[in-house]
Amino acid sequence: MKSMNSMSKEASDRITEAVSAAEYRTSAEIKVIVLSYCWTDIREKAESLFYKYELHETQDRNAVMILLVLVNHEFLVYGDKGIHEKVEEDFWSTVCSAMREKFQAGNLVDGLCTGVERVGDQLATYFPRAEDDVNEVTDEVVHED
Repeated sequence: MKSMNSMSKEASDRITEAVSAAEYRTSAEIKVIVLSYCWTDIREKAESLFYKYELHETQDRNAVMILLVLVNHEFLVYGDKGIHEKVEEDFWSTVCSAMREKFQAGNLVDGLCTGVERVGDQLATYFPRAEDDVNEVTDEVVHED
C-alpha cells in the first residue's frame, strides 16, 4: 500500500459516490472509515467503530464497514450479523483480495471503491432495495486520527 497520512476531499467524494451507487441497489448500508493510525488490534478497533457509528442498529442488521488504516497499511471489511447469515463463506476473502490488489498497485481510492462495489453487488442479491428504502447511515467517508 502506498504510504499516506490523509486522504484528499476529491478522493473522499469519489468513495462517497461509490457508496451511494452501491446502496442504490441494496437496502444494506456501507460505511467507509479511514483512520490515520491504529495502535490497537484492527479487529478490536473495527468493533469499537462499528458501535460508535451505530452500524449495529440498522433494521436488518445489514451494515458493512470498510476500515482503512493509512499509517499501519491495514484494512478490514467488517459486517453485521445479518450479513454473515446470508453471504457465502468466501465472500469476505474475495472482497479483500480485490481490494488488496488495488492497494498493492498503490491506488487506495480504487481499492476502496472496488471493495464498496463488490460489497454492493453481493448485498443487492441478499438485501435488494425496496421502494420505501431509507438510508439509515450517511454515505460520507469518515476520517479519524
